[in-house]
Amino acid sequence: MASTPSLAVSGSAVFPPAVGADPRRPPPGSVAVVDKSSSYSRSMQATENGGVEAPLRPLDVREAMSMLTEGKTVQSAMYVPLLHRCIETGSLGATRALHGHMVKTGTDADMFVATSLVNVYMRCGASGDARRLFDEMPEKNVVTWTALITGYTLNSQPVLGLEVFVEMLELGRYPSHYTLGAMLNACSTSYNVDLGKQVHGYAIKYGAESITSMGNSLCRLYAKLGSLDSALTAFWRIPDKNVITWTTMISACAEEEDYVELGLSLFLDMLMEGVMPNEFTLTSVMSLCGTRLDLNLGKQVQAFYFKIGCETNLPVKNSTMYLYLRKGETDEAMRLFEQMEDVSIITWNAMISGYAQIMDSAKDDLQARSRGFQALTIFRDLTRSAMKPDLFTFSSILSVCSTMMALEQGEQIHAQTIKTGFLSDVVVNSALVNMYNKCGSIQDANKAFLEMPIRTFVTWTSMISGYSQHGQPQEAIQLFEDMRSAGVRPNEITFVSVLSACSYAGLVEEAESYFDMMKKEYCIEPVVDHYGCMIDMFVRIGRLEDAFSFIKRTGFEPNEAIWSSLVAGCRSHGNMELAFYAADKLLELKPKGIETYILLLNMYISTERWQDVARVRKLMKQEDVGILRDRSWITIKDKVYFFRANDITHPQAAELYQLLENLLEKAKSIGYEPYQNAELSDSEDDEKPTAGSLKHHSERLAVALGLLQTPPGATVRVTKNITMCRDCHSSIKFFSLLANREIVVRDSKRLHKFKDGRCSCGDFGALL
Repeated sequence: MASTPSLAVSGSAVFPPAVGADPRRPPPGSVAVVDKSSSYSRSMQATENGGVEAPLRPLDVREAMSMLTEGKTVQSAMYVPLLHRCIETGSLGATRALHGHMVKTGTDADMFVATSLVNVYMRCGASGDARRLFDEMPEKNVVTWTALITGYTLNSQPVLGLEVFVEMLELGRYPSHYTLGAMLNACSTSYNVDLGKQVHGYAIKYGAESITSMGNSLCRLYAKLGSLDSALTAFWRIPDKNVITWTTMISACAEEEDYVELGLSLFLDMLMEGVMPNEFTLTSVMSLCGTRLDLNLGKQVQAFYFKIGCETNLPVKNSTMYLYLRKGETDEAMRLFEQMEDVSIITWNAMISGYAQIMDSAKDDLQARSRGFQALTIFRDLTRSAMKPDLFTFSSILSVCSTMMALEQGEQIHAQTIKTGFLSDVVVNSALVNMYNKCGSIQDANKAFLEMPIRTFVTWTSMISGYSQHGQPQEAIQLFEDMRSAGVRPNEITFVSVLSACSYAGLVEEAESYFDMMKKEYCIEPVVDHYGCMIDMFVRIGRLEDAFSFIKRTGFEPNEAIWSSLVAGCRSHGNMELAFYAADKLLELKPKGIETYILLLNMYISTERWQDVARVRKLMKQEDVGILRDRSWITIKDKVYFFRANDITHPQAAELYQLLENLLEKAKSIGYEPYQNAELSDSEDDEKPTAGSLKHHSERLAVALGLLQTPPGATVRVTKNITMCRDCHSSIKFFSLLANREIVVRDSKRLHKFKDGRCSCGDFGALL
């Protein structure tokens, strides 16, 4: 007698209970444990009348189709290769045609065939067809239920899968360990940790926890839900670990920075156990090397996968290339990229996001911008290739435009998101809002924000921050209230933005109310940025004593940035006694930032406290803080121009200096008074800044070029690597009035929007 055919569910063979057995009663000590000795490929025998049910070997598609069209006796096994082909091709039409043939021949009444068909419908994305067929089946076994649960998870409908499982239990049916594994995957996909734990308990009760596939599912569940310790506990309880088991835990460790060493240790244990890694294992190990920034270890792993023949595997090559990028080995990464014969969109994204990430770790601003332009070049090459960008591509390249203040390129990419249909994606939309904010175009940011169909708290926060940075505090506060009314919960960064807006507007009562709201209503403990906003507010409105009393009242210990702000604020308001007190506190911290020392030098030089000048310079030498290089960039018609202080290398240098002289003379006639600052050194040989004033810092030269080469009325946008000095800040305010232009300068601390002789920072953004 032919044995019962099997059905592949999640890559494993599952068999229905023996004929005559109660399908609701599990065997003792197990969860519907099934016999693995049967297979449809061994089951086909000759009938008593000589008719052929099927050959004694597996049928291929051609043979199965031939037997159906020739009208031979139809047995269920004939449909199996055809159904498998439907899965391979994802052909829903062919699946429905086969279903019709089964109905015509009456084969659909066979539980095995119907179960197979449920599985195929699910894998072709037709979950509705699968459910209707399931409901029409007069008889179902554990395989049928499992196929439906697994299918819903595959079709991103895990909640429906969970409902089917509950329905199954309510009908008194007992799941197999494959069913429980499918349930754990559904819990993982739907982030239902409570139900996942109940399924885990069920598995323990019936002794299924130690089954390898079950343990793998448990590891995946707990790792995805952020409980790596529970995942490790499940991992160590699996007696027979396979490559999936090891890879699951190594991949989980790659997602958590605190578990990097454990992940690498597990990889070594895996090799010691004689388990051969697969492409997913090697990709995760390369990711671990990247998190650890360990290029030497990465090269050893690279040599290993060459040894085992995985060097042509694309995901492994992608992860290797990304590791080289993260370590700043751009030439080697580009070499690997150019040598790839076959690339995927993941390859392109790895290159673009890799360059985007290493911009922050560049040794200087010139190198950072060079890497940014390389990312833009790769993006351009991608758009000219046969492949198309996806949402990850757009979000990465928009972050590059944000960092570089490359508005023109950002606008072009915005147009591409509309053309490709990715503008509706919340991640891309959020990146657009952020890009426009960072580039000084608050109107475009607001337009992108209003057009978003869905807004996350990240988008709300970005827009609130944008209004605050652009000197529109009332709009920022109103948007914060709209956010709360919409039921979106603010986080600590949101409160930094709204407190900053209150600081700009001098709204003391509102700021104190939001500060208390943050602690009491949202249980967010203040951090240094929140305290900094409160102190900055008191300093802005000249309530210096209140700023110091706030520090004493809260018991907060200011950091270098806040003491620097207090020094600058006290100096601006003419309270030199408090300024010197704050300066002493600042020096006690032995600051590491070169700009902090320049701030102190400027203050001591302007008050002719030469002993303090000598003290600061001595401390600078002891702390080896280096020198302060002054750099600025401006982009005009897709071409970038770079300036140093007193730069004369530009072909139009004579015109630039003449324009600046004319503007400064006119500015003096309407109230501009130059400030004396410590000189910004631009040479490696300079050991210390000297007294005096550089006449033209880099941003003034960049602004002058913008005024010369852009059309009348066009906004001039400049990026600067350090904080603007008071003299440049004051002069550019007058330039905006005299030239009737909007001038945007984004320095290392904030965005300055100069218009009609005013700056969006309220004149508290220039510390030097």
